[in-house]
Amino acid sequence: MPIPVADISFGEILLIALEVFFFVVWIWILITILNDLFRDHELSGGAKAAWVLFLVVVPFLASLIYLVARGGGMRDRTIKAQADAKKHFDEYVREQAHTGSAADELHTLAGLKDRGALSQEEFDRAKAKLLA
Repeated sequence: MPIPVADISFGEILLIALEVFFFVVWIWILITILNDLFRDHELSGGAKAAWVLFLVVVPFLASLIYLVARGGGMRDRTIKAQADAKKHFDEYVREQAHTGSAADELHTLAGLKDRGALSQEEFDRAKAKLLA
């Protein structure tokens, strides 16, 4: 049977909001722990499975133990993952910036033709290939 809206007090609404807040924080902590757990390549698969089982069976105690026992390494693994992501992104940007546009390639071809490194026929073939 649904509760009429008039029977809910302001204090109960605040309590519900607080409960929802703590539930969201709890889920966030569990996701952070699981993310760190599977990011760690030094931990064996059996140890990861044991931590997950422990987190499912006794979640509050397991989370506290995990944060105390492995909390220092969580920061290091997160920093390493962010540094790796930045390195890969920087490599991608350098690779894409290095390729150049068709206009840059045409300018380079024209410079080679002007210096005599390319004949008119070679220039025309490269230009047609570039513009195709």
